[in-house]
Amino acid sequence: MAGAISALAFAQQPAQVVKGRVIDTESQQPVIGANIIITSVDPIMGAATDTEGNFRIEKVPVGRHSFKITSVGYDDASLQEINVGSGKEVELNVKLTESFRALNEVVVKAQKENGAPLNDMVSVSGRSFTVDQTKRFAASVNDPARMALSFAGVATNDDGSNQIIIRGNSPKGMLWRMEGVEIPNPNHFAQEGASGGGISALSANVLGNSDFLTGAFPAEYGNATSGVFDLKLRKGNNEKREYAMQAGILGLDFAAEGPIGPKGGASYLANYRYSTLSVLNKIGVNLNGDASIDFQDAAFKVHIPYDDKVVVSVWGMGGLSTSTVDDDDFKEKFKSNRGMVGVNYLRYINNRSYMENIVSYSATSQTGDFYDKDIEATYQQKFVNQALRLSSLYNYKLNARNTVRLGVIINHLDFNLFDKDNEDGPFVINVDQKGSTQLFQAYAQWKGRLTPTVTVNAGLHGMLLGLNNQFSIEPRAGVRWAVAPRSTLSFGAGLHSKTEAISTYFAQVKIPDGKTSLLNKDLKLMKSTHFVAGYEFRPSSSWRLLAETYYQHHYNIPIGPPNTTTPFLLHNSLINEMSGFVNDTLTSDGKGRSYGLELTVEKSLTAGIYLMSTTSLYQSKYTGRDDVERDSRFNGKYVQNFLAGKEWRVGKRKTNVFAANIKLLAAGGNRTTPIDLEKSRLNGKTERDWTKSYGDQLPHYFRTDLRVSYTKNKKRTTSTLSLDIQNVTNRLNALDRRYDRRNDKVELITQTGLLPILNYRLEF
Repeated sequence: MAGAISALAFAQQPAQVVKGRVIDTESQQPVIGANIIITSVDPIMGAATDTEGNFRIEKVPVGRHSFKITSVGYDDASLQEINVGSGKEVELNVKLTESFRALNEVVVKAQKENGAPLNDMVSVSGRSFTVDQTKRFAASVNDPARMALSFAGVATNDDGSNQIIIRGNSPKGMLWRMEGVEIPNPNHFAQEGASGGGISALSANVLGNSDFLTGAFPAEYGNATSGVFDLKLRKGNNEKREYAMQAGILGLDFAAEGPIGPKGGASYLANYRYSTLSVLNKIGVNLNGDASIDFQDAAFKVHIPYDDKVVVSVWGMGGLSTSTVDDDDFKEKFKSNRGMVGVNYLRYINNRSYMENIVSYSATSQTGDFYDKDIEATYQQKFVNQALRLSSLYNYKLNARNTVRLGVIINHLDFNLFDKDNEDGPFVINVDQKGSTQLFQAYAQWKGRLTPTVTVNAGLHGMLLGLNNQFSIEPRAGVRWAVAPRSTLSFGAGLHSKTEAISTYFAQVKIPDGKTSLLNKDLKLMKSTHFVAGYEFRPSSSWRLLAETYYQHHYNIPIGPPNTTTPFLLHNSLINEMSGFVNDTLTSDGKGRSYGLELTVEKSLTAGIYLMSTTSLYQSKYTGRDDVERDSRFNGKYVQNFLAGKEWRVGKRKTNVFAANIKLLAAGGNRTTPIDLEKSRLNGKTERDWTKSYGDQLPHYFRTDLRVSYTKNKKRTTSTLSLDIQNVTNRLNALDRRYDRRNDKVELITQTGLLPILNYRLEF
């Protein structure tokens, strides 16, 4: 909120507490005496941090605010788009980077700006995102993955799923992390080995600000080749109890948080959601025809600071989802459940070092029974995966110039895998295995500030899969150079690797004597080398222009075996798969490459207006067993996004907000493999001409999304009524093609049309 606000107006309108903590970026020690100034009010308001780095500002008027944080001996930091509402206190966590210049020396320095990654080891292709953005961006619907579709380099090929394609790579290459440790795919209706699903199981009520990375990751991130979601859970309010309720098409939510024991100490935060469609179905209102979906999820975090040296956090989340279809042609019952829990033990060893140990457990279960009457085929599957992870991190700040971070991760993986079908005759068991294996990871990172304007991040990540003793040593490096007060050059390079889904290693492949063998068990780790160069220009604190160009070389890609004559194996590659389980014979001889240029123009939400335009031009190629380079399945070639939003302050006291947000998207169409019509007629089902693997590009994709909302701030409550209208023009974009046996023709499968999503939220 900008402009003059008188003291009398302050007293008349709803206000809220803004509090938080300021810490040193590298050592995480409190910064004493830091000044926090609200620059968006007149007269200015502010506070200074105490001996624990905490601050508190009372009676902050509701609205959008900008903050500037300064401290002697530290580079400045700024925060924008901070939404202060009357229903909930605002807690800010600020990191300051120590300066090593002389006090009287005038130099160019790299200020911590809005949108910069929370992880200070990230040099390129990374940004932080806020929970407010997941709520505000049109078509995001509180989902970080759908929100990320607005960022440069990101695309999707299915409106019904939130799997994301980063720089032309398969969604399988994504790493999900929460509270510093790898977690399984946090989405409802997720398939084996996939990184996304139909609906996110993550709740905006418990998420904090997090990082999203699209290439050349720092050394602490392993088992990923395309992108990283590094999620944080916020801690609950440790001084007062607060609640939030939400009702919409996607679910009914309830969240609670508050102190445990004396105020200012431990806190809890919890959220539960149940499917609205399931509730309606139970009372006889069926909006899905022959289909039925049911899901529920929960998340929590307990934050316990024992003293000024030790902090313990216990956190977890889980989700249950069931999809049922029962019509004359197709029957399906699919269950996809997941859960995870972790304990973080953070100890500050001294004023320069700390150690964090994490123990986490996760489990996923996907079961499916499918019957296709057209081809009289039955499919049955059950994939159960469990993981016990031990993670240890040690961080040491040598001085203002140098910081070292070391880590070890031990993953104990249990599996129980089963899949069979009778698509080609009698039932064939594709996998029937149970057991366990280990994945070992270790990393070392160094951050060096060579000058006030040049920062280098370098390190190594090592990974060993105990199942087949495949290993990888991966060097990583990044440089940021503030060449002028508002301009920064960045460079990044690194080697990255990814395991396949465990089920693929244990696929039971037929051999000539009629038996089956585990021919895929010795597959190598898929590897990808990333190179990135970028230029960022910030003409003001609210505007940002970023250009990045990149090249990625992929190798050790599973493809068909030598001398294969099967067209699918001869001309295809696992680089084109969306999910994990593949029951064909594979060898790690494939390769691929992707390269492109990305441009972002962004204005933060200031003076009631925000906008973002992202342009991505890219190519994604692969080479299969036939040694022919082809377009990959994900080579859409371009994505153009434009987002804009405006907030109007309304009401007698101008404390309520009406907002409108729009998103325009144009992208290259999905790639598909042409259908062999004669073979499809002969077999009575869709058959592809794999000699032209992914050689057909469907029509271009266009979509417009709109969001309008009204927020009312009373003395102690904030309520928001919102309407998201996805695909306002009802354009039926192409998804794929298939053979229609009944009409003997190839038909186009289209995606979701106009979809309104109404939601009401109350905070108190």
